[in-house]
Order: sequence, then structure tokens, then C-alpha cells
Amino acid sequence: MRLSYYPGCSLHSTAREYGLSTKAVCEALGIDLVEIPDWSCCGASSAHSINHTLSIALPARNIAAAQEEGLDVVVPCAACFSNMRKADTALREDNAVRQEIEEMLSFRYSGRLRILHMLEVICGRIGLEAVRERVVNELTGLKVAPYYGCLLVRPPNICGFDDAENPTTLDNLLRAIGAEPVKWSYKTECCGGSLALIQTEIVEKLVGEITEMAVEAGASCIATACPLCSTNLETRQKIGLPVFFFTELMGLALGLDGCEKWFKMHLVPTEPVLQALGAPNSDSTPGDTRKNDYDR
Repeated sequence: MRLSYYPGCSLHSTAREYGLSTKAVCEALGIDLVEIPDWSCCGASSAHSINHTLSIALPARNIAAAQEEGLDVVVPCAACFSNMRKADTALREDNAVRQEIEEMLSFRYSGRLRILHMLEVICGRIGLEAVRERVVNELTGLKVAPYYGCLLVRPPNICGFDDAENPTTLDNLLRAIGAEPVKWSYKTECCGGSLALIQTEIVEKLVGEITEMAVEAGASCIATACPLCSTNLETRQKIGLPVFFFTELMGLALGLDGCEKWFKMHLVPTEPVLQALGAPNSDSTPGDTRKNDYDR
């Protein structure tokens, strides 16, 4: 399966562990990622509040570049996914917007590509049974709080691949690799992503509620698909709850090389969870490889 790939800014910087684990998991599952040439920032998470036209034009530029390959586009970052889907919807449904953006970017929108989140691809196009068949290290006993956040499933008329109030895609994937997703009511609560630098007291309150409720539900860690959520949940919590990208847990279950490098990039120590699972290099020091070159 070949797909155009939009990594977004975070997967090359603050969420390198997400980028590296995504590439490794896709290779293991037979997904050929063709990175969009000369891609640019999609405007997450502030463009929409500054200039509406810009918030459409930025992701539309990447859609225009992806059209050259003619492949559906997969986007791992929830914020980038939301921006790309909003732009695609606007181009598809609003003639005036489409004409303005086409003229601005000197391209013709075809409407033939689908913008997909990585969870959609793995669970929908690859399938949970195919994932189960590749598991070599079941994450038995690992209780995980599946955290979707705001942008992955809302608004439903834009994202639309899961239930907006009680999504289950990530829950089902965690079960497929042997983990136990806990039942909790905070899986789609906002972490305050866009307020991280300007109203930290609000973010600390939101993150505190999310992490505390995850622990109350019996989770030993959180799994997410959003780099912005991951950064907030790691930097603004006070209880030391590990936060993983779902692809990292998949890589661990699939027995992929490189897991120990990903785990070192976390700000909240992952050792308690990894030691319980007998994972490699569970005594690693968090944060000591985050500034290394992206592909190392």
C-alpha cells in the first residue's frame, strides 16, 4: 500500500519519537510512505485565529503537492489532520474558497485524494486482525488510557472516522496488541494545546484533570496520537504518568528495532511501564536523544 505522507513540523522536532515509530510501524505493516515533496507547515494551531484564508491556503499547498503523486494522504498528527481535512472540505464544498485558493497557489483542485489519519489507515485499511498476526510481544497487563483529544474526531462533519463523543478506534487497536484500554470519560477532553504558552495556568488545570482521571481509571500510562497533546500532557502534569504515542506501543508489541531510542526521548520517565513489560533499555535516561538528527 502506497500513501502520500505528511509528517508535519512536530514529527521532525518535538515529537521525533512519533515520526520514527510511525515509519517503523508502517514498514512492518507494508505501508509505503511517500513523503510529500517540499511540504510546509499546515498552520497548526494558530493560523485559524489569525487569518482564515491563510488557514486554508497553508494545508491546501500540501494538498496541491500531494496531487502530483495521486495517492491518498496519511497524516499522523491530529492537529495537522484536522487542518488538512478542514482545508479539503472547504475546497470540495465552497466554490468561492476553492477559486480563491486555486488562484493564490496556481493549482487546480481535483478532489480525488482522501486525507486520512494514521489510525484510519492501520485500523481500517490494514485491519486489526493483520496487526494481531504480527504481534510478537503482547502487552499483557498494560492498562492504557486511550486519549484522542479534541481534534482527532471533532468536528464530526470534518473528521468523521469515529464517534465524536465516544471513539473506539484507538481502544480497539490497543486491544489488538494485547494492552487493556481503561474505561474513562476524559478520552476526548481538551488539554489546552493552543494555550500552552500563553495561558499555562489553564493548561495545567486541564492536564491535571486528564492525568488524574487516567490514574483513577486504573491506567499506568496514556496513549495518544497528537504531538501537541503529548507535549502538554508531559510538560504540564505533576504526577509522573508516562505518555506514549500509540505507534510506540505498537512497535514494542511488534518487536521492532529502535524502540529503546524512542523511549529515551520522553520527558516523563517511561521506565516503570517498560520494566513491567520487560522492554529493552528500560533503564534509559529520558530526554537525552531528543536533539539528535531526525533520522539517526
